[in-house]
Amino acid sequence: MKKIVFVLMALSMSLMSMAEDHVMAATKGSKSNGKSDYPDTLSLNLKEAQDFAVDQNRTLKNASLAVQEAYAQRWQTIAAMLPQVDGSYSYNDYLGYKATMSMMGRDVEIGMPNQGSLVVTASVGINGQGIVGALLNNVAIDMKKISLEKSEVELRGSVMTSYVSLLALQSITELLDSSLVNIEELERMTQNAVDAGASEQTTADQIHVRVNTMRNNINVQRNNIALAYNSLKVLLDVPVETYLILEDDLDAILSPEAVLNLLSANFDVHNNLNYQLLEKSAELARRNVHMAGWAYGPTLSLAYNYTNQQYYGDGGMRMTPPNVIQVGVRLPLWSSGKRAAGVVEKKIAYQEALNTLSETTDQLAIQYNQLCYNLSSAYETYVTDKESLEVAQRVFASVTQKYKFGASSMLELTNSSNDLINAQSTYVQAMLSLVNAQVELEQFLNN
Repeated sequence: MKKIVFVLMALSMSLMSMAEDHVMAATKGSKSNGKSDYPDTLSLNLKEAQDFAVDQNRTLKNASLAVQEAYAQRWQTIAAMLPQVDGSYSYNDYLGYKATMSMMGRDVEIGMPNQGSLVVTASVGINGQGIVGALLNNVAIDMKKISLEKSEVELRGSVMTSYVSLLALQSITELLDSSLVNIEELERMTQNAVDAGASEQTTADQIHVRVNTMRNNINVQRNNIALAYNSLKVLLDVPVETYLILEDDLDAILSPEAVLNLLSANFDVHNNLNYQLLEKSAELARRNVHMAGWAYGPTLSLAYNYTNQQYYGDGGMRMTPPNVIQVGVRLPLWSSGKRAAGVVEKKIAYQEALNTLSETTDQLAIQYNQLCYNLSSAYETYVTDKESLEVAQRVFASVTQKYKFGASSMLELTNSSNDLINAQSTYVQAMLSLVNAQVELEQFLNN
């Protein structure tokens, strides 16, 4: 019997070890190294920045840990149906007490020797709900993995938006800097003319106002650049003192080829992550119906009990058998309709999940068409506003040059300066709209 108990305990420990290895192996690839010593400078293209953020972002790490939790929960459900071994030892000291028994008309004292008892119990219980519960855990694991993938896709989109915004702001600031140089030169020339008596101070003051307006605009853009850098550092999860260098340029990212490739991609509703989550939710609801139905099923149990009593002293009666095997079946008979109502409830929830899935399928097709239209429209607007910005820049440069030789008026210079600033603002907005439309469609297609 001791050998049997030993084998059962060894089997239980082996199963526990296998479970731990399975959980660790299943999630090994999802773990990242955590925060380490970063270089002072990081030079990244867009793809490298996205990969870096995925590897370092703490939100994704939490999503990865949620997958590990789901694996652990599944093993708990499975382990509950595997052999369970419990052991206990107790020692009783009766402090010299003697029991009195009446035998043959007279009282007889019987000593109560000290007693030690070793009890080992091995048991296993299986029912339909436990098996369905393990299958439910499998669905939960799939949903956690889909949520992890969805978080990764959303993070990549956020990195792209932040990265492209930085490139655009830097480009606009460089353009403003070159414009400021030209208008500052005009200011010096006009002031020299005023000092020489060849021009009025009002003209110099008006140009000075344009210079200050341009400088304020540049300061605003530089503040926006600093904010965009900090936002990107948050997404990359790097220290604030890390210096970032962006290797890609706008034309490479916002190219016609990238937009056309995205618009020509085939739409498969099964690739959409939101659809996958709803599909798994419907599967979960279906298995819940089975779970509720198994409330009518039997529970099979098997147990083995080993007891070893040891008396320390004379006397003692061994009334407990050392080996006991117990086989049992428990069958639910009557619950006043509780189980039936539970099955009906789960069936209704399953039908609701199917209706939601069917409705979502139709809505996703419409949403795909709308996202394609948004991207196409945003790209056309971006191209138009980019050309308008280039035209406004050329006009401003031309008017500035003419103003130097007296061929254009202060009004023309003021108008061209305002047009340039407005064109820059419109261009940045168009660029952000294009990036957002591109990111939304990529996330929708799970590209």
